[in-house]
Amino acid sequence: MAPEHGPHAHRDPELADIEAALAADGGRHAPTDHVAGLDIDTADHHPTWEEFVDHWELFREPVLAGGVAGLVLGFLSVYIVLRRMVFVSASVTQAAGFGVAASFYLAARTGWSFSPTWGGTAMALVTAALVAPDPRRLGLSREMVLGLSFALFSALTVLASASMPQEAHAVQAILFGTAVVVSPDDLDRLVVAAVAVMSLHLWWFRGFTFASFDALAARVQGVPVRLLDLVMVVTIGVMVGESARTLGALPAFALSTMPGVAAVLVARGPLWVPYAIAALVGAAAGAGGYVVAFLFELPVGATQATCAGVAVLAAVAVGAGGGALASLRARR
Repeated sequence: MAPEHGPHAHRDPELADIEAALAADGGRHAPTDHVAGLDIDTADHHPTWEEFVDHWELFREPVLAGGVAGLVLGFLSVYIVLRRMVFVSASVTQAAGFGVAASFYLAARTGWSFSPTWGGTAMALVTAALVAPDPRRLGLSREMVLGLSFALFSALTVLASASMPQEAHAVQAILFGTAVVVSPDDLDRLVVAAVAVMSLHLWWFRGFTFASFDALAARVQGVPVRLLDLVMVVTIGVMVGESARTLGALPAFALSTMPGVAAVLVARGPLWVPYAIAALVGAAAGAGGYVVAFLFELPVGATQATCAGVAVLAAVAVGAGGGALASLRARR
């Protein structure tokens, strides 16, 4: 038999028999070389907005989770930035990450079942309670305590992850927010925490702002500054812990700091304006970051953090442009 040539050379004889049978079967089956409606070459395919809309039910929970977490963390970020509490957010976020790694470690070493998400929330709350009291009675400043806790929890997280390489990917996914899916239960818990924290902060808004911007005058007026400071740190711990548990530690830290920076740079007018701007920026970065990550096939947590950073850069540009315009008008 002469050798075959062309595109069907070296084809399996059994496959040739099957194709011949299909061709003889009234044309009811598509040829195996060309499957109708199926694009085999998908290497260059990129997700589109239409696909996102068509499959909204798959993305609803993570988008809503990012928006809710960003809104509340953005609101709180104004306090964090103006009161120079960035290290509080960093320490609580890192503690939540250590809680995640510790949960995996204990489960691997003892065989007991520990939820990494609840471990992260518990460590965030414990750390918030520890850094809330005034440490000067121990001869330490608040910055010393926060710096120590941040460095210690960072080191312990690395050590715990290094001791169980089989779980390293899962730990990194929770820490840096690479997970794409948020369960309805996680979203429900996040919404409950968000509603509780926002309700309390809106109810005590005047007290929180008074104690934050003029603590001495607040004490003279009889405002319970210590209680407000304690509630402030604990609510930050609750929201950062829940957000880190749901979105990841990296986006939780970014959303709890960068929207406040952007708002402070551009806000003018009444006292509530920077809080509203920061809440909107945080919600946009949290929800919009997920959409951008989907469209460009990027890691979700890093994209949400980057969107928050872009908002800060835009605020810097707006502030610089406004300053230059004011200077130009003054010269005229």
